[in-house]
Amino acid sequence: MFRTAALVSFVFLATASAQQVGTSAAETHPALSYQTCTSSGCTNVAGSVTLDSNWRWVHNVGGYTNCYTGNQWDATLCPDPATCAKNCALDGADYSGTYGITSSGSALTLAFKTGSNVGSRVYLMKDDSTYETFNLLNKEFTMDVDVSKLPCGLNGAVYFSAMSANGDASSTNAAGAKYGTGYCDSQCPHDLKFIQGQANIIGWNGTSANSGTGSIGACCSEMDIWEANSISEAVTPHPCTGTGITACTGSTCTSTCDQAGCDFNSYRMGNTTFYGPGMTVDTTKPITVVTQFLTSDNTTTGSLSEIRRFYVQNGVVIPNSQSTIAGVSGNSITDSWCAAQKTAFGDTNTFQSLGGLKQLGAAFAKGMVLVLSIWDDYAVNMLWLDSDYPTNKDASAPGVKRGTCATTSGVPADVEANGGSISVTYSNIKVGDIGTTFKAGQSSGSGSSGSSGSSTSTASGSGSTGSSGSVAKYGQCGGTGYAGATTCASGSTCTVLNPYYSQCL
Repeated sequence: MFRTAALVSFVFLATASAQQVGTSAAETHPALSYQTCTSSGCTNVAGSVTLDSNWRWVHNVGGYTNCYTGNQWDATLCPDPATCAKNCALDGADYSGTYGITSSGSALTLAFKTGSNVGSRVYLMKDDSTYETFNLLNKEFTMDVDVSKLPCGLNGAVYFSAMSANGDASSTNAAGAKYGTGYCDSQCPHDLKFIQGQANIIGWNGTSANSGTGSIGACCSEMDIWEANSISEAVTPHPCTGTGITACTGSTCTSTCDQAGCDFNSYRMGNTTFYGPGMTVDTTKPITVVTQFLTSDNTTTGSLSEIRRFYVQNGVVIPNSQSTIAGVSGNSITDSWCAAQKTAFGDTNTFQSLGGLKQLGAAFAKGMVLVLSIWDDYAVNMLWLDSDYPTNKDASAPGVKRGTCATTSGVPADVEANGGSISVTYSNIKVGDIGTTFKAGQSSGSGSSGSSGSSTSTASGSGSTGSSGSVAKYGQCGGTGYAGATTCASGSTCTVLNPYYSQCL
């Protein structure tokens, strides 16, 4: 799947030209509220979302001629990157009609539109011209998601990208975050029309340009909170060098980003009945998803050391599944867990060589942008998420099967033919201190703050113990079927969340 490329230093020169803003359609961001939480309670924040610039109409300034058609730049308007940015403008978006993006209160629905614009990608806004950024160190991120209308081959993805808060607005980019510019991720995408305010044109050498999609990649750290359809789901950290965007050339720029990441996919890790229709986490119903980012010293300035996941449905806390792969134990992501997984699956541990969780934490400390999307996969039909994906391994090797989808079921042409019935809904987004984003007994999708008098729910831990044999703070200390230590480390108390789960708080 991945091809190697050489990382180069790429500098966009500041000029009088700029990526322009069109006037053909007004840009009105759909409202989307979310909450920030502390032990004192949760506070509503009036946010909004903006559509990524790659989905927008790009046309000549003051006119209606496409600058970009069928993956080709107009040779007259775009003879070189700087001139193209001067001649071409991004315009406002028809969110509901053209892109199938609708919001109501704290809920955002992304319908899977097909045709000239397939799927969509949006960013949470702080104000009309700035992305909201988040530092999740020693914090937790909670959301409700409905994937019941997402079949094989689709990905409803929620993740954090180390993008710039202003969308790389500058003297060469007048559009900025308001128009969804500045995207980057750990796959170093090469199909971005503009990077840092100049057109991404193949083969430009200062005197000529070849038409086609761009040859420059935009790399940055990425934290995949949720990549899922109704069959499979994965949570995956992807560290990259640096804490912001890095431009690269070649095919995939694997030397700067961990593109494979360290994923926890329950099916891949041996539990084939945990996630799916009618399973432990039932994808026919809304799911509350909680992800905790613990640090080495339990502070917001410590190094990221562990990522924990659990779910809530019908008021029941569901701990993340345990790995049953030989040599890989546990249900949370740590550097040691990732090393064991890479060894068991025969993979190169690029995750650790690029800094592991500590490096991803450095990107969070600077602030990362929340991305919400729906997409299909022309590269490998989403096999890496929901089906057999052997890459260079024998098809019977551990870690190859990611779900029950057939290897032929995710073909984009087939998926897009049924696009009218496909959608994903994200709602009730909350960011807060550990244990504050919902209360035990809260039903998934209710949007409530939980039952009064209930103990505060937090993430499922592995029951990890300290040197004294006690359970570390935030670890599991009890519950039906639990056989680990029950004494909490000093400063925390074993708190019953429900009959199935107790945690040191």
